[in-house]
Formats: sequence, C-alpha cells, structure tokens
Amino acid sequence: MSDRRFRFGIVGSPRSGAEWTKTVRQAADLGYTTVLMPDGLQLPSPFPSLAMAAAVADIRVGTFVAAAPLRTPRAAAWEAHTLTVLTDGRFDFGIGTGRPVAEQQTAELGLPWGSPRERRDQVRETLDHLVKLDGEQRTPIMLAAGGPRALALAAARADIVSLAKDALTPRAEVAQLVHDLRELAGPRADEIELAMNLFAAGTRELPPWTKQAAGVDPDVLEATDSLMMLRGTPQQMADELQRRRDEFGTSYITVNSTFLEDLAPAVELLHGK
Repeated sequence: MSDRRFRFGIVGSPRSGAEWTKTVRQAADLGYTTVLMPDGLQLPSPFPSLAMAAAVADIRVGTFVAAAPLRTPRAAAWEAHTLTVLTDGRFDFGIGTGRPVAEQQTAELGLPWGSPRERRDQVRETLDHLVKLDGEQRTPIMLAAGGPRALALAAARADIVSLAKDALTPRAEVAQLVHDLRELAGPRADEIELAMNLFAAGTRELPPWTKQAAGVDPDVLEATDSLMMLRGTPQQMADELQRRRDEFGTSYITVNSTFLEDLAPAVELLHGK
C-alpha cells in the first residue's frame, strides 16, 4: 500500500536533565529520527523539554500529543511556532482534544474543558493561528484519528496521522480506518504519512505498566497479536513492520522510550527501506 521509507521515533519524557540528554542522544545514535513527548500537568512541560532535546542531538522533536484544552489556541500556536523557529524546522506539532485525565488538569489551570465539538474547534483554531505565525516556514501537523469526526479533521489538516485504536482492535478494522481516511483526504491522501505507536517491542518480559497503558493484560496482548506490540527477533520485527506497511501503509513507527534499545536492531535492518 505504501512505498514510503520507514522512520522511527521514541515517546518519552524527562525525569532529569541528565537522563533526558542521555535518552535523546541514545535515540539519535541508534537511528531514530524523532523524539516525541506526551502532554499533561503530571509531566514536565513538553515545549521546553523538546527544545532541550533538539539542542543536544541532530534529531526531530514533536508533541505526542499536545492537549488543546490545556492552552488557549493562540498560546499553543505561539509555543509550536517558537519550536519550529528554534529547531530550524525540526519540530512536528502533534495536537489533539485531550485524554479524559486532561479534564481535571484544565480545571487546575482555570480553563474550560468544553464539549467534544468545542475541543475539536479549539484544535482547528490553534492550527489556524499556527499557519498565520509560520508564514512560509510551515510546521508539520500530527493528528491522531480513531473516530469519524477525528478522521475528518485529520484528513483535512494533518501531515501525519497516528492511527488511534485500542490495543485489541482487529487488523481489518485498522485497514478500514485507513481506507476511510484516504477517501476523506481525496487528492492529498498520498501526502499523509501514517504512523503507528507501539507500547512494547522485542522479546523481554513486559513491565507491569504496559497493562495500565494498554488497559489489557500483557498476556492477552501477545495472545491476540495486538498491533500495539511488536514481539520477536530483530528480523521477525522487521518483517512484521514491512507487512504492516504493505497492509496499512504505516511507515512511521513510534515506540515507548523504555524499549528504544529493543527495537533498535530492527530499525537498523529497515534503515533506508
């Protein structure tokens, strides 16, 4: 379905400056192209963290994803544009309507949570502000898409679409999601890069947090061949990623930073493919 070259990113957040620097440099050394960071008041702020990441290694950075309700649209666009300028265009702006936990966090900031429609409108308004700020230097946009309304927004505005389905979603349903996205995107469908995020990779035993992150016991994920996992030897992982690219068109693969070394041999095998 896709002949795009693979690229790989890690998703993590800093616990200290020294640890963050080490992770970012290790990712760059192992062939990853992007360092991505989630958003939320329980974590350090993503924008200064990513600015630091871009300064310590020649690597792209991105939010994965910024929660629109945590900032006003103009403020979020200002932060994103600033990173584009400071990184010389190495920033991808991932933005979404916010996970449920963000509702309490917006209250802490004194901001409104809003209805699903209002939050989607906030994403659109943020992107409109960013276009005006960017001018000729355009910031690439990443949007997650799972439901029909998010899919329509992604088809219209995203450069990168992360396929957002739960851990037990059948392959046929993911394939249908991609089909629907392409139909909605029309002439620009081939311009959209499709991404898939992994909770885990490799052969080692999965840590307990994977159950909380996926909402499913790790044994169930393995037994059902969940697309959120990539298990096996480096060659087996590389073969499966090529299978997924052929089946869904996913060429941008992101993985939790805990597993960056586990996936790295497959990254090396697929480098340039």
